[in-house]
Amino acid sequence: MVMSWIWTGIAGISILCALFSGSGGNLAAAILQGAQAGVTLGISMTGSICLWSGAAAVMEAAGITGMLAALLKPLLRRIFPSTEKDPVLSQQLSANICANFLGLGNAATPMGIQAAQRLKHGDTATDELCRLIVLNTASIQLIPSNVAAVRAALGCRSPCDILPAVWVTSLLSAG
Repeated sequence: MVMSWIWTGIAGISILCALFSGSGGNLAAAILQGAQAGVTLGISMTGSICLWSGAAAVMEAAGITGMLAALLKPLLRRIFPSTEKDPVLSQQLSANICANFLGLGNAATPMGIQAAQRLKHGDTATDELCRLIVLNTASIQLIPSNVAAVRAALGCRSPCDILPAVWVTSLLSAG
């Protein structure tokens, strides 16, 4: 609620400053140009989001998430002990972690929500649920696919040149 008042205040002050300085026409042009750029970026990102969300659904239907769960079982068992008793939770967490590793936050979100629902007990957040939220918030990425797609959509010639910076920040945010 507070942020909406802050953003409204910033917009109002900007409009008043533009009107008093005589650059209202420039502000209107910038608003329209920004709206157009936002729509263009949204449309260009749709393909990437659909591709990776579809790939996640195909992985789940083909049983690949089960194989990933088996591969990640030793790690998951240590971080999320509930996975030992709940194979569905194990698959959801494995898919969520793998999607996050690939920088596919949009594809990871539904699996993370499903895993979080299985981890919660009543109205209380368990330690495992908090751990899942921290890991998802830290956004540990090996390949930042969505960021690379945004950079490519905006005309970057080498959208993956940010890999070293992503790796360092991922390690620091999880530590």
